[in-house]
Amino acid sequence: MIQQETIVPYVLEGSTYRLGRMNVHNLPWPKTELGQLGEAEVSLKVTLSYFIQPNPSRRGWHSKFRYQSHGFRFAVRGAGETEERFHQRINDIKRDEMGDDREESMPDPDNEGWLLRRTLRSQGSLHSDTWYGLASELANKSEIAVFPVGGWWKELADRTQANRRVRYALVVSLDVSTIADVDIYTPIANQIVVPVDLS
Repeated sequence: MIQQETIVPYVLEGSTYRLGRMNVHNLPWPKTELGQLGEAEVSLKVTLSYFIQPNPSRRGWHSKFRYQSHGFRFAVRGAGETEERFHQRINDIKRDEMGDDREESMPDPDNEGWLLRRTLRSQGSLHSDTWYGLASELANKSEIAVFPVGGWWKELADRTQANRRVRYALVVSLDVSTIADVDIYTPIANQIVVPVDLS
């Protein structure tokens, strides 16, 4: 699945500059077919890509939070999480300039299944990680949240970057064990088929 979307990193509320809202992408998982696979091993690879503006001043080299104009991160719903719990977990992340170094009060319940995990995959502006687990667990991992984190745009006195939309690309790939004799491609393809406008 490849999606190109936009998000607003910063919004101006009165005289206060705040981080923007998250985007939630629903994944077209065929729960019935994944349930039939049961204990089959699967992998889910997520890649998030976007462009930043590097800080034009020398101070940008002193802190990784001052170099990028803004940043984005992704999080995937846990196998045992409800939709409400997942959204609550993302909203609870401290997303200001120092957000990447703070421990989350509600960490990812499937953290052990990720290859790189949050700290390693959050460097730069191309974030990629792979989750390994069971097909039955993947059936409920049906949402990905993309959300903004801090950068030097937040400190601009003229607030020129408030409410500015920024593009990103999200690529999600699913790999199912070749020994499994269940077709998951067709149900996914049927869910994401693009309707034809006949008007």
